[in-house]
Amino acid sequence: MDVYLPIANLAVDGLVIILLGLATGILSGVFGVGGGFLTTPLLIFYGIPPTVAAASAATQVTGASVSGVFAHSRNQGVDYQIGLVTVAGGMLGALVGAGLFNALASIGQIDTVINILYVLLLGTIGGLMLQEALQSLGVLSTDGDKGRAAKRRHHPWIAALPYRWRFYRSGLYISPIAPLILGLLVGILTMLMGVGGGFMMVPAMLYILGMSAKVVVGTSLFNILFITMLVTMVHAFTTRAVDIVLAGLLLLGSVTGAQFGTRIAQFAKPEHLRLALGMIVVAIALRMVYGLTVTPDEVYSVVPL
Repeated sequence: MDVYLPIANLAVDGLVIILLGLATGILSGVFGVGGGFLTTPLLIFYGIPPTVAAASAATQVTGASVSGVFAHSRNQGVDYQIGLVTVAGGMLGALVGAGLFNALASIGQIDTVINILYVLLLGTIGGLMLQEALQSLGVLSTDGDKGRAAKRRHHPWIAALPYRWRFYRSGLYISPIAPLILGLLVGILTMLMGVGGGFMMVPAMLYILGMSAKVVVGTSLFNILFITMLVTMVHAFTTRAVDIVLAGLLLLGSVTGAQFGTRIAQFAKPEHLRLALGMIVVAIALRMVYGLTVTPDEVYSVVPL
């Protein structure tokens, strides 16, 4: 089923793109991540230009997040109060990211920067996921972490920040500055890389902010929903790299996949899921390293403006 992508200026197999969106949606429901950190590099491997892949992936992540937020909201799994604070920071971050994106594009380095960021990001995330999964399965020793794991509250730096608020659903009494800064960083990454930011948001909410695990995934998806909506609009009006056909095919699969992912999360063992995801992430990072270091068959290419 060949489909022409007007912005990417190439034809793709529509079924492959839909299945890719389905896989992303499942990840969204299971882990509370937008899935863009896998969607964008996979699209690049498939031959989509990195700028179009990043901009269109952000659009697709929005659809997956809508479905996931509704699913978690039914179980009282969303802290809307802290979510709004992170969204405010994310909006500022998206504007900062837009400036960086345009500056790098103007000097012709945006594609290279996107690829390098993904190598660093996926390598780090995949390594940490594998380590945690292997520790949970008893393959690696966890003696040094026992005392720290039993005390999962916010970081001392967070406790020192002024102007504390009560976030009742998360069970926190902290300064809103911390989630605001977290949202700012996620907004910049979303603009540059087309990621939802949940891969960073979820562990930061757990181990830095000290939020209740019950509301972390849903709150992360709530933040991703609004940030990716803003990023999509910014990309559409500034970089003009959003391919609506590509985004639509991804959305078709991701909305369905998010519902499946939410159900899988209720029954599957978390350590097995983290192990599988960690292996996939590391494999993609290694593939991107290969693409950055090996001379391509066609050294020069012509890209339409």
